[in-house]
Order: sequence, then structure tokens, then C-alpha cells
Amino acid sequence: MTQIQAIDHEPRHGRSNVLGRAVALLYGVATYFLFFVTFLYAIGFVEGLVVPRTIDNGIGTPVAQAIIINLLLLSVFAIQHSVMARQRFKHWWTQFVPRSVERTTYVLLSSLALALLMWQWRAMPAIVWQIANPQIAMAVIALSLIGWLIVLTSTFLINHFELFGLHQVANHFAGRPMAAPRFRTPLYYHFVRHPIYLGFIIAFWAAPTMTVGHLLFAAMTTAYILVGIQLEERDLIEEFGDQYRSYKARVSMLIPWRKST
Repeated sequence: MTQIQAIDHEPRHGRSNVLGRAVALLYGVATYFLFFVTFLYAIGFVEGLVVPRTIDNGIGTPVAQAIIINLLLLSVFAIQHSVMARQRFKHWWTQFVPRSVERTTYVLLSSLALALLMWQWRAMPAIVWQIANPQIAMAVIALSLIGWLIVLTSTFLINHFELFGLHQVANHFAGRPMAAPRFRTPLYYHFVRHPIYLGFIIAFWAAPTMTVGHLLFAAMTTAYILVGIQLEERDLIEEFGDQYRSYKARVSMLIPWRKST
């Protein structure tokens, strides 16, 4: 998830038929709806709020088996999410999938991978730490929810609807080309290069009750984020060259106001 805008261009060799463009638009809208429901469920899943199955009350399984299954579920999400985001894969993938729905298809498969993880997650409820003071516990929950808010607002800062494929299918339906890629650093991006990832880290680690399962989830997703940043920044440097190198030298990766070295 990055500051890149409109990386993928839809070549315009004649007009698509109206029905095909309408189907693509409906596909994009339905996928966005699935993403948003999955995202909201993920908040409840991690926070232990409202939803029927959470990170701490999922399927009961012996510990060794739970670790293996949970690591496999996390790996499926990480591999799908990272591989399909790479430019080399996109160039290959769009030989088979129209460019107008490439991002939508990526969002669909990411949402399904996340849904699978939450559906099949094995609870590991042994407590690592627990905050007994109710006021402090509520403050930690509030901090975690702020993390989710940072994630969501960051996507709007860099074009939420393009990030999740709606912009592409809407432009395709209207017969408009996608704009050229732009490098932008609005608001949060003045302080950290990856506020979306920072928001996830805050949301995952700010837990008044940290179980073994939650700790495994937080640790593995943080490791994935750190690896993913390296891959993403390689793409950004390839796309924007010295413009991104200069930005990288000025702005910290994840810790606000601490310049990178």
C-alpha cells in the first residue's frame, strides 16, 4: 500500500462493449463491498468486539497443530498479497486479466485470503500479558482503534477508491484513461513513509490482553510488513527514481519524526 497513484494503465485500442464495461463495474463494486465487510470484520476479529469468531475464541486445537495451521494461514495471505503486488507479476497477470479489473481481482483475492485466515484461525488463549487496571486497558483499546483509523484515513489520503480498484473500473466504464502515475506525500506521509503499515502495527500490538495466538499474529504480520516494505520501496524507486530516494532520505520508514539514515 503505497503513494503510487494509477500505476496500471488501461490501453485504449477501441471501445469495449457497454455490457462488458458494465460487468467490470459491477465486479469492482461487489469486490469493494466484500473488502469493506472483511475489513470491518478484521477489526472485530483482532479487537475481540462484536463478531462471533475472534483471534482468541476461534477453533480449539492442540498448540503445536494450532501454530502450524496459523502460520500456514498467515503465509497464504502474505504470499498472495506480496506476489500479486509486484510489477513483474502484474505484467504477466494482465496477459490473462484485463487491466481495468487487475486491481479489483487483487483486492478480491486478498479479501478472500484474509477471510480464510479469520475463518480457520486456531485460538491459542494462554495469556502472555494482561492489563488489570480498567482505565489503562480502555486507553490501550482506544490506541488500537486509533491504529485502525490511521490505516483507513491513510488510504483516503492517497486515493482510497483507486487503491481498492473502484476508480479503475469506473474510468473504464466511462471510457476515460487512467491518469499518469503521481508520487504524493500528503499529511501522514510527511512524517512516515508507510502510515498504513504503522497503523496496522499499532492496531495489532496495542492489546490489553495479549494471548499467545494474538502474539503470534502480531509478530508474524509485523515481520511480513517489514519484508513487504523492502519489496514495495524497490518498486517505488524503480517507478520514481531519485524523487523517492530523496524522500526516503528525509522521512522515517515507520517511526514519526525520526529521520531515516
